[in-house]
Amino acid sequence: MERKNKILKIKNTFLQPIHVVTLPFNPKLKTRARELRQAENLSEVLFWIQVTKGRFHKIDFDRQRVIGNFIVDFYIKQLGLVIEIDGSSHDTKIDYDKMRETYLISLGLKIYRIKVADVMQNMNATLTRLEEYIIQNFGILEQKTTPSAFASTPPQEGN
Repeated sequence: MERKNKILKIKNTFLQPIHVVTLPFNPKLKTRARELRQAENLSEVLFWIQVTKGRFHKIDFDRQRVIGNFIVDFYIKQLGLVIEIDGSSHDTKIDYDKMRETYLISLGLKIYRIKVADVMQNMNATLTRLEEYIIQNFGILEQKTTPSAFASTPPQEGN
């Protein structure tokens, strides 16, 4: 299914989409990604409810997306942004997570990490921090189109 390029905006800030044309895909992981979606990890499901079907600023999220030999929790194609919800299992996988992150960054992607506790205890703050991260990393400063009142007045000598 091809998605249309649409204008993305958060809080009156336009977002600059990036164009990651093709990402590596390991078809052997497709079934595992489906299993992970169906396993219904509570923090991921709660986050998904908040962002699915354009509920988060009409931005399209993929859940359990295969990228290369990895499956990421969430992916925003228009921004090339991977969102990971990290629980206690990540405490013992520091080297693996670093290697995985290095690989994803090498593809031109950005990674945003959210702690399970943040999703479970304060979803509103979690979504606000995500908004701020996206604005900071993908926001476009709008140029004012209305000329200054003095723009059409030529400078006069002695002023």
